[in-house]
Amino acid sequence: MESNNFIEFKKERDLGAIISDTFKFIRENWKAYFLTVLKIVGPVLFFGLVVLIFYMFTMSNLFEDMESVETNPFGFISKMLSWVFGLIFVYVLLYTLLSMSSLFFIKSYIENNGKPLFSEVKENLLQNVWKFLGLGVLITIVTVFGMVFCYIPGIYLGTVLSLATSIMVFENKTIGDTFSHSFTLIKGEWWNTFGVLIVVWMLLMILGQAFSIPAMIYQFVKMGTVMGGDDPTEIFTIFKDPIYLLLNILSYVFQFILYSIPLISTVFIYFDLNEQKNATGTYEKIESLGQNNSEE
Repeated sequence: MESNNFIEFKKERDLGAIISDTFKFIRENWKAYFLTVLKIVGPVLFFGLVVLIFYMFTMSNLFEDMESVETNPFGFISKMLSWVFGLIFVYVLLYTLLSMSSLFFIKSYIENNGKPLFSEVKENLLQNVWKFLGLGVLITIVTVFGMVFCYIPGIYLGTVLSLATSIMVFENKTIGDTFSHSFTLIKGEWWNTFGVLIVVWMLLMILGQAFSIPAMIYQFVKMGTVMGGDDPTEIFTIFKDPIYLLLNILSYVFQFILYSIPLISTVFIYFDLNEQKNATGTYEKIESLGQNNSEE
């Protein structure tokens, strides 16, 4: 028995329906969804925020000591790059866990008619974490390689491979099969898919910037008061300012949560394309009707 608010994923949708159903899904399942994400991603997110704070303190100390920067520029660059690569690693891990928890939550939601089970989400995540990391590395390499050639190949490949995680989760394919099936599924529908993704990501950027405004205002005010001093390096003390750190941490957390929007949207896009090409949802409904009639 389906719940009254159950959202049917396995059907065709236009751009407006994909966006509206994305927010409808979040609105009606926000408590269970974000509780699941928090349980899975929370510890790594906390670790990432701690790393970010230490990074900002380190950068503040490095820039304040300009004399050592001038005498040992390679040491300065190596320290900065080591922190940057560390932050990139944490970000990739966070985004991978967020993607997995979001998609497996939706899978459990569909299979249990609107009543997802955390135990299923956790079990699926643990069983497939290495596949996801492998797929993520492959997608990153291919997309970055495409971006080297005037961005256009990278944009094309990024759009095609945006479906890869949904294919892996809902069709349980290997990394190689997932990669190739992405091109098959999007064939003839690339522009429509790109149109949906660009609208969703623009909306995400606008919302993300809105959460960044308090930190930006405080930064400008603080810089205005500091720049009047005699020591130009004093401007870098803002990275140690507790209010500035708190505002930035809240901004990063809210922006991280917002990444759920494009993830959920890509699932709707996947099912829309899958329904156009394979009519999987239609066949399942016909089979269920046949079973119901035979039982009667």
